[in-house]
Amino acid sequence: MSTQAVSSPAAPAPAIGPGFVEFADVEKSYDGRAFAVTRMNLTVARGEFLTLLGPSGSGKTTTLNMLAGFERPTHGTITLEGQPVDRLPPYQRNIGMVFQNYALFPHMSVEENVGFPLSVRHVSKADIAARVGRALDMVRLKQFGDRKPAQLSGGQQQRVALARALVFEPSLVLMDEPLGALDKKLREHMQLEIKQIHTMLGVTIVYVTHDQSEALTMSDRVAVFNQGGIAQLGSPDDLYNTPQSAFVASFIGENNTLDGVVGHVSGKECRVRLNGGGELTALAIGVAPGKACHVAIRPERLSLRALAGGNALPATVDGRIYLGDHLRLLARLGNDQVLTVKVGPEATMTNGEAVTVSCAPADCRAFPADAATGGGISKSGPS
Repeated sequence: MSTQAVSSPAAPAPAIGPGFVEFADVEKSYDGRAFAVTRMNLTVARGEFLTLLGPSGSGKTTTLNMLAGFERPTHGTITLEGQPVDRLPPYQRNIGMVFQNYALFPHMSVEENVGFPLSVRHVSKADIAARVGRALDMVRLKQFGDRKPAQLSGGQQQRVALARALVFEPSLVLMDEPLGALDKKLREHMQLEIKQIHTMLGVTIVYVTHDQSEALTMSDRVAVFNQGGIAQLGSPDDLYNTPQSAFVASFIGENNTLDGVVGHVSGKECRVRLNGGGELTALAIGVAPGKACHVAIRPERLSLRALAGGNALPATVDGRIYLGDHLRLLARLGNDQVLTVKVGPEATMTNGEAVTVSCAPADCRAFPADAATGGGISKSGPS
């Protein structure tokens, strides 16, 4: 199986019809008062790659553990293929699981580790050997079948764990931070491998991570968690280009945030008076005149060229960060707020130089300042 990226258009996300997995009004409390997960309603389509993304303590891992059967919901129902599973033990759910720490048996060979789920299901030895061979072939480890886990690299161990999760042909595979222990280059390589296996097999995957670039790279849809609930659910494009809250805008990708007060609101746009001086026009996302707001702008949406009908903010170059294929300029506004501007590596601006930072109103999104964290849901227990 090749691990090179294919330069073809991404496959469309599965249509969301009758749920393959459904959470209906699911809540989880560890002490009867505070909630780790609250009012969870979520549908996962058959064959979908859905990522649960969020910071530590946001509820994503608790949600995955309830689906796996390691935790029981305090309220609500979880169904798999239309059947309630929230009271079934994990081994009765036909779910494959891949953990961050691999959870391989150190005394067993690679083949024995991969074949373990089949042996406990009393599959014949001949069938085990054939299916283990196919699974190891799929992750390109067939030649390592007689080795112990300690004789493998971290990436190879993770591929063994993946083969073990898939060998019994589960209806659903859950992955809990599976690449967190790997270095950056190996992590990016494994992202491609997992996505290619998902495409090849068409298996449904629910994946947990706190790494937003990992979520954007691999997923059909992403559920962004914050404070025990889903702040926004959508495709990677939707989340990056049309965030619905200041939290999602700041958590997904790099972002500039300017603070100000909403002035006039007209249709979909509003005028914002920036704290300390200056004004701009932005898309109005749930803001009201006279109220404090945060304006989110992506660095690549800012320009040092004048834009017809755009916002123009006088600034001074305050720093240059060279990143090979592009340059990050730090532009300090008159109100002392600093913007990061992504420009080409050939840019010649120097520290102290006066510039004008421009951006289209459609690329600025104004959110209520009091909604920046997505609500006030209390929580306890693990994330």
